[in-house]
Order: sequence, then structure tokens, then C-alpha cells
Amino acid sequence: MADEKAKRDTLPEVSDPAGEEPDIGEYANGGAAAELVEDEAETLFVAMAEEEEASRYALARAPSRALAVRKRAPLARYDPLQAYMRDVKRYQLLTPEEEQATAIQYFEAGDVQAAAKLVTSNLRLVVKIAYDYRNAYKNLMDIVQEGNIGLMQAVRKYDPYKGVKLSTYAAWWIRAYILRFILNNARLVKLGTTQAQRKLFFNLKKEKAKLAALGIEPTSDVVAKQLDVSKQEVIEMDRRLAAGDLSLDAPIKKSDEGSKSRVDLLREESKDVDDILADEQIGMILREKLEVFGRTLNGKEEQIFNQRLISEEPRTLQELGDEFGVSRERVRQIEKRLQDKIKKFLSEEMGEGAFEV
Repeated sequence: MADEKAKRDTLPEVSDPAGEEPDIGEYANGGAAAELVEDEAETLFVAMAEEEEASRYALARAPSRALAVRKRAPLARYDPLQAYMRDVKRYQLLTPEEEQATAIQYFEAGDVQAAAKLVTSNLRLVVKIAYDYRNAYKNLMDIVQEGNIGLMQAVRKYDPYKGVKLSTYAAWWIRAYILRFILNNARLVKLGTTQAQRKLFFNLKKEKAKLAALGIEPTSDVVAKQLDVSKQEVIEMDRRLAAGDLSLDAPIKKSDEGSKSRVDLLREESKDVDDILADEQIGMILREKLEVFGRTLNGKEEQIFNQRLISEEPRTLQELGDEFGVSRERVRQIEKRLQDKIKKFLSEEMGEGAFEV
């Protein structure tokens, strides 16, 4: 660096006060102009090198400076719910008279601005209801967002002439949307799909705690009676809530052959190869025997046999009855008689009780 600085100090200063662009022809012909350009380029190179060295030094000291700033002014924790509440407070609450007039304006004229005013004035209500479910789902803001959708649905369906306050009516919609969201997203696999399962999902633990506080043992029979569901549904939901989600592909055991997952330990329900081959052989023999039996039929029995008993897309009794000009019951009687003939034929050909038709 000292040699470069000394070289820089010996270089002549070059300036262009007029601000005119240099003549390219002079540089191309060499001479003093060319030497001047080389000196100027070298000066620029040295300056760039020093600037790069200064940048490295600044970057090296950056962590220590950042640490010093952090010690002087600690960062405040950002709370999204508080930030959301600050935004919600910008919207004024409506008096009962203003709410009624605004609701009538939207109900009769479909004024979108009136609907937006009803929604924004009740955003605090959504937060209040969502806070009751803070322990059921980890992200409170997701619950608030779903409750807002329920609020908008309530405003859309609200009838101001029925004598019910909007907040009372909207509370049902808000809770319905929040409960549906929690039920669908609490676990990777849905825990409740029926009405009884949904009731148990939200009330099973509370009912058990309530019975225990009263000194009553919360057995499955007692809980089922209290919640008006079956005992088996209580047992199944209790097991679901007690166990978390498990991945079948998650490794559980390591061996010399590699890691194993739960799916490797599941029992395979397929038949043995011998059983599969035996079934195929019996099926082939059965088809051959039925073809022989079919050649002995004629008339209505032949059509019923081909179009109903051995067809991949069997026709209905009514369709065949209309074709034969008889009743549906008469076709059923002919079919029953034909099934008895097939059973007798197969028993004679393949042994007594070999097949049931």
C-alpha cells in the first residue's frame, strides 16, 4: 500500500475544466496523450483499490457496531394482534339507530358502502369471540380472519326488520365459521366429520373436567349420556384426541438394511399366490361350465341368462318385463327358476355344494 501511495503521489494531476470529451484520434496515435491516459487509468485503479480495502474494513466492523446498537436500543417484540387492534380502532362504533338505518340501506338498496360500514363497525366483536378459542388453535389471527368471513356472511343475510340486533345475529355466523375452521385445521387428518364427532371434539374434555369436579368418574357411559351420543363414539374420539398425527413414511427403526418406516410394518391383506392361482383356475372352470349350460337354454330363459345373470351391465327386471310383455314379478319368477337350474347343473358337474348361485 505504501508503494502504491508513493506512485500515486508522483502522478500528474489531470483535469478537464472545459468538460469537453477528449479526441479519440490523439489516443490512437500514441504520444503524450496516450501516456496521460495510462497515468489517469492507473490513478483510478489505485483509488478503487483503496476504496475496496476501506469497504472490507467497514464490513469487518459491522457486527460489532450492530451489537453496540442492539445493546443501546433493544428491539421491541412485534405483536400482530395489537397491530390489528390499532387498525380496527380507527373504525367508529355505530349507535343502535345508525346501525338500523345502515342495515336498512343495504337491505333495500344493496349499498356496498353501507355493508362495509356494518362490517368494519363490528370487527371488535370478531376479536372478542375469537379470543374464546385461543387455546383450540395456535394462530389467533387465523381464527380472527375466519371470523371476519362469518361476519361478512352475516351482514349479507341480515334482515333488519326482524327485530334482532346485528351483533346477536352475527355472533352465530362468526362462531360457526371459526368452529369449522378449527375442526378442519386442528390436525392434519380431520377428527370430526359427523355432528356427534364435532360435538365431542369441542366438548369431550370440558365434560370430563366438569364431571371430575363434581366427583363423578367420567366413564364413557356417563359422558355419552351427558352429551347424547353413543358410547362407541366417545371411545373413538377419546383415542383420536389422545394420539397425535403419525406419518406412515416416518422412519422408526434403523438396521443394517437401512431405516424402516411404519408402512413397512403394516400387514398386507392380499392373498397368497397359491390362493390367487386357485381362484383364477376355479373361475376359468366356472365360465366354461356356464357356457355349456347357456347352450341348453332358449326363449326368455336364454335372454335372462345372457342379459342379466352373466352380463357385466345387467338389465333391470322392469326392462326385461317390458320387452317380454309380462310383469316385473313374472320376470323375477323366471329368473329364480333359472338360478335353481344353474345350481343343480353345477352341483352335478363340479360336486355337491361347489357353488352357490
